[in-house]
Amino acid sequence: MSENTELVTRKDQGRDLGHQLPVIAPEVDIFENEHEILLHADMPGVHKDDIAINIDNGKMTLSGIRRVSFDGASTWREFGDVEFRRNFSVPQSIDTDKVSAELKDGLLRLHLPKSEAAKPRQIEIKAG
Repeated sequence: MSENTELVTRKDQGRDLGHQLPVIAPEVDIFENEHEILLHADMPGVHKDDIAINIDNGKMTLSGIRRVSFDGASTWREFGDVEFRRNFSVPQSIDTDKVSAELKDGLLRLHLPKSEAAKPRQIEIKAG
């Protein structure tokens, strides 16, 4: 059974880019606590509408396109259009219906909450 959850849709997904953009893997920090897995991805210059996050059958793909416009003639360019893309394995214990994301100052914060069954719990021992 395949569960496909598209969290954010990129507006230009169907648009022909005309040429292939360079692909860069964004730097990522991953934190875990008893309630969730928190992923921080560095995606400078990417707008919210240009980010796609897909979770399908235990695989997660993050992608975002940065477009840079310039005024005037270019004499030297090292900073341009690029696609950030990275793939991850996601545990089945993640509650995909409650996944959320936020983008601020080029940092994507992705909250992957654990399902109740996956959270640790204390077992009470009763005296007989």
